This record gives sequence, structure tokens and C-alpha cells, in this order.
Amino acid sequence: MTITITELAELRLRTFLRGTPDYTPERGVRLAVKDGGCNGYEYDIKIANAPKPDDRVVESGSLKVFVDPTSWPLLDGIVVDYIDSLLESGFKFTNPNATATCGCGKSFQAAGDCSPTGVPCS
Repeated sequence: MTITITELAELRLRTFLRGTPDYTPERGVRLAVKDGGCNGYEYDIKIANAPKPDDRVVESGSLKVFVDPTSWPLLDGIVVDYIDSLLESGFKFTNPNATATCGCGKSFQAAGDCSPTGVPCS
């Protein structure tokens, strides 16, 4: 079971972490999946002070990534990259568990009946 954070994505995430006034080395980012988006699930990244007791902790260089047990099966094998171009910039997710994704790449559907109902993109 793996989660891959590319070098550029790791750099961007560490920049966010270290830019906060209450930075400590225990801090990390919480990568999760939540119901929503036009395909049923959407990705969620937040700064977290510490892992929760049942989280899996993945280390990418000096970055700690916390993943809750509900999100883990939907994120196993994901590659998180950061794109910075003239047309777009932001995190890009390549998820082997996604059977469909929306045009913006922030929402996906998973195999089987586990995906919630999507909402139209605005």
C-alpha cells in the first residue's frame, strides 16, 4: 500500500506547513476523500497538527502525510503531483482506484457501488 508525493508536490506542501506561525516538525498534511464533487468523491488536503490515533502515516522526504482508515482504500496507490503552468496550477491526483474523473481532476468515482451520487459541476 502506497501513496506517492512527487518532489514538487512535497516542496509545495512543506512550504505551506513551514509558513504557518505554529509550525512544529510533528505537523503534516491530512490527505482524505470526502463525499462531493461531480463524480461522487473529492480529494481533500489540509494542514494537520498531528495524526489521529487510527491514521496511517506516510513519509515523503521530510513531509508527513496522515490518511484516515476510510480514505485509505480509495487513495492506495495515488500519485500527488503539483502542476505549475500558464493555464493551470495546483495539485494533480493520479488515482488507480478512480474509474471516472471530472474535467477539473478534483473529483472521482470508484469501482463498485461505494461512490456517493455526484453533483453537477458549476
